[in-house]
Amino acid sequence: MIAMVWIPSPAKSKSERGEAEHSTSQSGSVFSIREILRLMKFPGVMEIFLVKVLSAFPIGLFLIMFSIISMDFFGLEAVESGYLMSYFGVLQMVVQGLVVGKLSKHCTERTLLRLGVLVFAGVGLGMALMRTVWHYCIIALPLVFAFTMLGTITDSILTKAVPSSDTGTMLGICASVQPLTRTVGPTIGGVLYKRFGVHSFGYLQLIVNIGLFVYLLKSKIPLREQKAH
Repeated sequence: MIAMVWIPSPAKSKSERGEAEHSTSQSGSVFSIREILRLMKFPGVMEIFLVKVLSAFPIGLFLIMFSIISMDFFGLEAVESGYLMSYFGVLQMVVQGLVVGKLSKHCTERTLLRLGVLVFAGVGLGMALMRTVWHYCIIALPLVFAFTMLGTITDSILTKAVPSSDTGTMLGICASVQPLTRTVGPTIGGVLYKRFGVHSFGYLQLIVNIGLFVYLLKSKIPLREQKAH
């Protein structure tokens, strides 16, 4: 009943619906490797997508393993681990609402992209040196900042780089990064933690993001120099 009353029936114009149907018929199915590869051929899309995936992959492995790390490395009980995750969630809301929004109005996408990767590299160094849960609480602030900043900016860049008719497809591809990390993360993260310890996540984060930062400085990825909104 609520859906019948509140959802408008013509959500798109006829021309837009025709374009969507034509695009769907060309792809042949809901999931199409050919369609993904076509989008990756647009200028700058492949490079930015790789930055999005690689920059957050090591920290993604750490967060997947965090339930084990919190008890084994930090020595926390289940309740204390829950409090820590709540702290992480509150930080994410504050940073997303108060920090990222204001920065995006005053800095270009290129600047914010480099800043996010550089902060992520610093987070990796902090993780490599941390010893207690209090160290992690301090590291969590720049971690959340970089994680939120890169997620927002890369999604914005990628959706602008493709035609408007492909915006939904690109958003879907961006949203698939975290499920992909959760799929392969437990295996890779478990091996890293068992063989090299918790600090291996920090060293991997540092090395990957230093490499990405140097790449972003030297590359000529076509980005708009206007302020990111």
